[in-house]
Amino acid sequence: MTRTLRSNLRIALIAAASAVALSCTDPVEEHAVMLDADDIGGVVRSAHGPEPGVWVVAETTGLSTNFIRIVVTDDQGRYVVPDLPDTTYEVFVRGYGLVDSARVAATPGQALDLDAVVAPDARSAAEVYPASSWLSLLTVPEGEHPPDRIVREVKDCLTCHPIGDKATREMLASLGSFDTTLEAWDRRVQSGQMGAAMNAFWRRLGDQKVMFADWSDRIAAGEFPPEPPPRPSGRERNVVVTMWDWANPTSYVHDEAAADKRDPSGSPDRPIFGAVQSDDLLVWVDPATNADGRSTVPTRDPDVDWGGFGSPTPLQPSPYWGQERIWTTGRAQPRNATIDDVGRVWVSARIRDPRTPPEHCAPDSGNAFASYFTPSTSGKQLARYDPDADAWTLVDTCFPTEHLEFADDPGNSLISSGIPLNNSVWGWVDTAVLDETGDEAAAQGWCPAVVDTNGDGMITAGWTQPDEPVDPTRDHRITFGCYAIGVSPTDGSAWCSASSVIQFGPSEPGGPNNKIVRLARGEHPPETCSAEVFEPPEDSGLVGEGGIDVDSQGVVWVNWRGTDQITSFDRRKCEVLNGPESATGYHCPEGWTTYDWDAPKVGGTDLNADLSYLLYVDRHGTLGLGDDTVITQAVNSDSLLALLPESGEILTLRVPYPIGGMHGRSSHGRIDDGVEGWKGRGLFTSMSSYALWHMEGGPGTRGKLVKFQVRPDPLAK
Repeated sequence: MTRTLRSNLRIALIAAASAVALSCTDPVEEHAVMLDADDIGGVVRSAHGPEPGVWVVAETTGLSTNFIRIVVTDDQGRYVVPDLPDTTYEVFVRGYGLVDSARVAATPGQALDLDAVVAPDARSAAEVYPASSWLSLLTVPEGEHPPDRIVREVKDCLTCHPIGDKATREMLASLGSFDTTLEAWDRRVQSGQMGAAMNAFWRRLGDQKVMFADWSDRIAAGEFPPEPPPRPSGRERNVVVTMWDWANPTSYVHDEAAADKRDPSGSPDRPIFGAVQSDDLLVWVDPATNADGRSTVPTRDPDVDWGGFGSPTPLQPSPYWGQERIWTTGRAQPRNATIDDVGRVWVSARIRDPRTPPEHCAPDSGNAFASYFTPSTSGKQLARYDPDADAWTLVDTCFPTEHLEFADDPGNSLISSGIPLNNSVWGWVDTAVLDETGDEAAAQGWCPAVVDTNGDGMITAGWTQPDEPVDPTRDHRITFGCYAIGVSPTDGSAWCSASSVIQFGPSEPGGPNNKIVRLARGEHPPETCSAEVFEPPEDSGLVGEGGIDVDSQGVVWVNWRGTDQITSFDRRKCEVLNGPESATGYHCPEGWTTYDWDAPKVGGTDLNADLSYLLYVDRHGTLGLGDDTVITQAVNSDSLLALLPESGEILTLRVPYPIGGMHGRSSHGRIDDGVEGWKGRGLFTSMSSYALWHMEGGPGTRGKLVKFQVRPDPLAK
C-alpha cells in the first residue's frame, strides 16, 4: 500500500470515527481498534515500528478539576482510552526508551494514531525513569555503620517523599552557592518546615553522609541508570489509571476512603474522601461529576496551639517557598479515614488538648474500662462527617487513634490503631450505641494487651508488667506497636503492626518491633480481652514491618519495609498459641510464608532503592485481579504492587505521569455496579507526599486521587 493510499484511508477512517462521535450510534473500527463515542484510540508507532507496553496519557483542564486517564499499549502498539468525559484532551506518549511525544489535541470518539519518539540516547531516555532507578546509583562508603543499616535509614526517608526524582538528585540554584556539594546537602536538609526532622536524620549518617554529595556529583557529570525499567507486560498492560486533582498545592493527603471495606458495594456513586493532615481538611472528589470539594475538620479547643504540622519556624528557608509557613493549621491533623455502612466518613483527629482527657477516662470515674486499666495518653480522637447533612460529630476517646477499621459485629464497632509505638491499650467505639444514645463515654471501650503466658486459657488480673520478667505462673502485659491495623472478617480479632521506623537499631531481626500482635475482645471485655504475639522465624532476616491486613480466610498479610518482602501468616497452622515455655513469639514458624518483591538495588547492597508503605487486601476483587489480591505501594517507583496469592506473582502497576507523584499511602476499593464488570469497580489511592512540589510540574501542582482498574485486555472498552 502506498503512503498516499494509507494517508487517504486514515483520513477516511478518522472522518468515520467523527461521524460516530456525533451520532453516538454504532462503534467504528480503525486499525482493528474498536471505539465507542466516548473513547480515544489508535496505534502508537515510532521509527522502530509499533510500540508495545508504552503509556498513552490523556489530560484535560476542561472539567471541574484537572483530569488524567492513562492506558498501556498492547503487543501491537494499539491503545484505547475508554469512557472519557466530553471535553478536549491533550494526548501524548511516554515510555521507557522514548522521550515524550508532542501533545495532540483530541476529543472522545476520535481515532488517533500517535507518533512515539525514540530517545536520541540512553541519558535522555532515563529522564522518565522512576526515582528508584536513580537512587540505585547511590553507593555507601565504608564507615561507622554497615551499608545495610545506612540504606535502611535512607529508606525511612521514603516514608515522606521520593529520593532520586529530579528535585532530589539535582541541586536547585535557588538553594544558594556552595564550595562543595556536601555543603549544599548540609543546607538542603534544613529547608522548610520539615527541616528539623530531616536534619536529625542527616546527622545520624555521620561522615557517611558524603555518599549523597558523591551521588549528586556523579549525576551532574552525566552518570545515569544503566538499565531501563521493564515496560509493562501481561496483565500490567490491562491497567486503566484515572486521576483527579484535589486539596491544595501544599496539602499532604495521607489516606483516602472509598467505601465500607466490609461491603464495598454499599455506597455506590458517592464521592471519594481524603484526610489532609497538614491543612485540617477532609477533601473529596466525585468521580461521577469530576468535581472536588472540602470541609474543615473541627476541634473542641480551637484556640489551643498544639504546634501544627511540621516546624512553625524553618531552620532554613525553603528553595521553593522561602520563609513562608505553608502549613499554617495542623491542629486537628486528620490523617486516616474510613467509611461506615451508611456512608459517613470517620477520621482520626485531635479534637482537644491531648493533656486534658475527659472525666470518663479516670480510674475513679465509675467507667468499667477505666477501672480495669487506665490509658496513658490519647494524642488523637475521632471525628465523623455526614456528607448528606454536611455535619461533623466529635467523639472524645480515652485511647489513642490512628488507622481505623470496622468490625462486622452487632455494634458496628470502629476499632482503632494508635500512636506511639509503645501503645498500652487498644480501643473501639460501638457506633450503634453512639447513634442511639449520643453518649460518647458509654459507646467506647478499651483493653490492655495481656498475653495468656501461663497457658490456662484465660486472662487473670495480677499479671506481670512490661518492664518485669515473665512469670510462667502469671499472665504478662505487653506494650505494642499499632500504627497499622487490620480486622479479621472471620472472627473480629484485630491485628497490629508497629510500622516501625527502620533506622538504627529498633527493627533489627529480633528487635522490639519486629512482630505482629493479635488482639481479641472476647465475650465480656475488658476481662476477656487477650493478646498474642507472633514473630517471623529468627533466621528469616525480615526487618521493619509495615502495613497489615487480613484476607477473607483470616490469613494476615504484612509488608516488610526494611528488607522488601511481603509475608502471609496463617494462625490456623500454629501448633502452639500460648503457654509459659513455648509461646515465645517465634513459636509458629509454620504459619509464615514469604514473598520477595524486586526493584533496583542500592549500590553495593541487596536492598531495594524503594519502600512499600502500607498494605491492603482487596477481599472483594475491586481492582479486577480477583478476590484477596494483596496491594502495597512502591513509593519510590510510582507504583502499586499487586500480589496474587494463588500464584505468588507480583504485578507492578505503574503511574508514569507525573513522575515522582505516585507516593501512595493506603488503598481502598469500591464497587459502583456489580453487573458492569471491570467498569463498575476500582481501587483508589492518593498521589501525595510531604513535598508535592517535588513532583513533575513543580510548585502549584496539586495532589491527586488515583483510581486503578484492570480490564480483561488492553483494548477493552
